[in-house]
Amino acid sequence: MTANFGAKSTADEVLSDVDLNGKRFLVTGASSGIGLETARALAARGAHVVGTARNLAKAKAAASALGVASGIGGLDWVQLDLSSLRSVRAAADTLLADGRPFDAIIANAGVMATPFGQTADGFETQFGTNHLGHFALVTRLEPLLVDNGRLIVLSSQAHRVSDIDLEDPNFTAQEYDPMVAYGRSKTANALFAVEFDRRHRDRGIRAAAVMPGNSLTDVARHFSPEDLQNLFSTVGKARADAGLPPGELKEVSQAAATSVWAAVVADKDEIGGQYLEDCAVAPADDIPNPFADGVRSYALDPGSAKQLWAKSEELIAAVP
Repeated sequence: MTANFGAKSTADEVLSDVDLNGKRFLVTGASSGIGLETARALAARGAHVVGTARNLAKAKAAASALGVASGIGGLDWVQLDLSSLRSVRAAADTLLADGRPFDAIIANAGVMATPFGQTADGFETQFGTNHLGHFALVTRLEPLLVDNGRLIVLSSQAHRVSDIDLEDPNFTAQEYDPMVAYGRSKTANALFAVEFDRRHRDRGIRAAAVMPGNSLTDVARHFSPEDLQNLFSTVGKARADAGLPPGELKEVSQAAATSVWAAVVADKDEIGGQYLEDCAVAPADDIPNPFADGVRSYALDPGSAKQLWAKSEELIAAVP
């Protein structure tokens, strides 16, 4: 496996020796935060990036403020609201009609710790947006992924909070907890990568899940400053109790590094079906500490991945 990158590496450092002219990438949630930095770094190396956003005017303004132009070696846009399967299907159909292939898809967009709510199609907001929206989009766009292409799905350390619950994915029979729901959706993201990797490696396509690292972006907008401080205190105590060093917040440029490393630089056959953090394959760690490093084994379980895929197909098929 390539090279000497780690927790403090930035996306630009990871791509410093890479020429992406002629390459094409799809990045969901590219209007702010890690997604925008991911798209910017790829475009800066000559790639043509297609970004998705709910609000195209806001997205274009954010990209323009960073000096990212449209077109080849730049960033173009497709409107997409992952909480609506109608929007997902429309975005996918637009890209399929265009017909140009992608060297990698980076499923970056997401919501975090939202109050209880439902998507336009009646799914719990976080499961429906973070997992089902991406599942519907990527499986529809799979023919556009080039042979030997890559799918990168952003997961989170929060997957350690909870395994998936396929009996009650929408919290209809249990009390809703925002962080449990977020954790389940992030476990689902990892399992989606596992099964996608299994299904498409015969074309040389490999998929991996990414823990970008904790950084202060718009995804934390449902936390008040007091809530964030309490969360940091909880994390610090839990890591100290486990004998771990304090967790560190990353700059957004550092948080985007593992995504571009996985999409471009890493040996695809070494990362395929794996969970990645700090520009490396993460070790399995099943200690019951939600704030430890590494991946819980349930997030890579092939049997669970197959079951989630079947359940996701069933749920999506029921939406006209």
